[in-house]
Amino acid sequence: MVVMSQPVAILIACPQGEPAAALARGLVEAGLAACVNHLPGMRSTYRWKGEVVTDGEDLLIVKTVREAFPDVEAFVLANHPYEVPEVVALPLVEGHAPYLAWLEAGVPTTRASQSGIPRS
Repeated sequence: MVVMSQPVAILIACPQGEPAAALARGLVEAGLAACVNHLPGMRSTYRWKGEVVTDGEDLLIVKTVREAFPDVEAFVLANHPYEVPEVVALPLVEGHAPYLAWLEAGVPTTRASQSGIPRS
């Protein structure tokens, strides 16, 4: 089967625990992601408001298609507690064809235009 959509993995850093779990669950329930891996226990070091900060975070790896990115971004911005959340997409340039077909089937490309999720 030929995959017509561009599969992507979107990285989202979140506060540990329930905030990350709620985002992961919400993205899949909304049909914006075929799968979300929730990796707890990440340590992030970054500059914020002039200071270097190190915090514990959870990382979400959202498996979806590029066409859904605007809706994923809008969902995250509406539901994420950070002032400036990380929402970055990485292209999946190769993959097991049956898995990529499953991923595409889990996020219909028409969803982005029909979801009713406000875009930023």
